[in-house]
Amino acid sequence: MDQREKPSPDEIRRACKDNPKIREHDLAARLGISEVELVAAHCGHGAVRIEPRVDDLLTGLEAVGEVMAVTSNDSAVHQKIGVYGKVVTGNQHAILLGDGINLRIFPKAWAYGFAVEKREGAEIRRSLQFFDATGEAMHKAHLRPASNLQAYQDLTAELVSSDQEPIILLEASGARDNTVSPDHAATVDDLREHWGRLSDVHQFYHMLKTLKLSRCQAMRTADEDNAWLLDNDAVGALFQQAAEDEMPIMCFVGNRGCIQIHSGPIKSVKQIGPRINVLDETFHLHLRTHRIREVWAVRKPTRDGHVTSIEAYGADGKMIIQFFGRRKEGEREGSDWRFLAESLPCVPGPDVESADRPSD
Repeated sequence: MDQREKPSPDEIRRACKDNPKIREHDLAARLGISEVELVAAHCGHGAVRIEPRVDDLLTGLEAVGEVMAVTSNDSAVHQKIGVYGKVVTGNQHAILLGDGINLRIFPKAWAYGFAVEKREGAEIRRSLQFFDATGEAMHKAHLRPASNLQAYQDLTAELVSSDQEPIILLEASGARDNTVSPDHAATVDDLREHWGRLSDVHQFYHMLKTLKLSRCQAMRTADEDNAWLLDNDAVGALFQQAAEDEMPIMCFVGNRGCIQIHSGPIKSVKQIGPRINVLDETFHLHLRTHRIREVWAVRKPTRDGHVTSIEAYGADGKMIIQFFGRRKEGEREGSDWRFLAESLPCVPGPDVESADRPSD
């Protein structure tokens, strides 16, 4: 749909008023627009454009106090309540290790920002929302009753943009497509050699880049001892078992501009239709399981023994959600997490009966 066919800002605002209970991302899809276009249509009507200056934003948000941080992709929404603290900034990425909020931010992907006020009855809900150049939501911070409203207003005033137009011309999504060509040159031996040399989980991305492989291509090419395909129901089984055992896990949800991490136990897991919902006091997760195409158990060697992750991917080959057992740098992976990961239902393969999972 080109710009001439899209609804006007007035029409967008009217649709929002007529559909107050529909999630903004879903309503935008219905209207044939991106979420950022829906938000921009409210400039002068509850929304103010702000500059996505990540360093200033993170420093200012620390003074706002308790907020709810939200990072999402098309299939998962990750919400954490806490404080933006312990900020480490840089040109390529920023790290946040605050009280309950743990983020990895890639500032170059952040193109648009907004301070949004939305009235619901007698209450005004306030948030800061950030998007990439294609209109995809990167990250949001929602104020809570305990938030410092004056600090929020000061931060908004500091970041306010001179451009307050209600219409945005987006970059085509294909210009940001980082999908690896299927005609890659890496062989099984190439992958086996590089995989065996890993000594830290963070080296995995650089291995993929060197070999020109997507994550899913690497899983399909890897030895079965390093990556094995799980049944799609494995994610639900993981949530239920971790909750029953009160097992501390790490749950990652991200997009090209931000990765958000929960670290700790989960308690309240509810499946409603195709959605898995975690509804704990400071952690909420909403996962659309029907959009999961593949689930992999993955072993990566480290200096502290191998580390096991569970990774779910969509039809586009992009990661939806990833899990690890909680551990600190320099510690070995917990035996309880490893047992859970290796007990999840597999997709039977030709060698499934003879495939053993060697331990360190």
